Amino acid sequence: MSADARAYLSVRVVPRAARERLVRDSAGALRAYLRAAPVDGAANRALIALVADRLGVAKRTVELARGARSREKLLCIYGLTADAIESRLASSGVDKAAGRS
Repeated sequence: MSADARAYLSVRVVPRAARERLVRDSAGALRAYLRAAPVDGAANRALIALVADRLGVAKRTVELARGARSREKLLCIYGLTADAIESRLASSGVDKAAGRS
């Protein structure tokens, strides 16, 4: 992979959750359940930390590209391609949504 590689990841955030996790719903959309409240950017920082941890990259390589004050976020991940991101998410144990979608 080249150092200038980057890909975008769309995530819907659910703040104030009981535990932090990433879930793929039946349509394939990614949801991030975060303990942090959406106050003073705490949920955005928690999202970046969670995604970086699941992808196995440094937090500085994950940037909030759009949606700072919205539940719908667009993250830019530097140094990885879209295929690499999907592969790492699949191997990191992203949960499948149960029940509702």
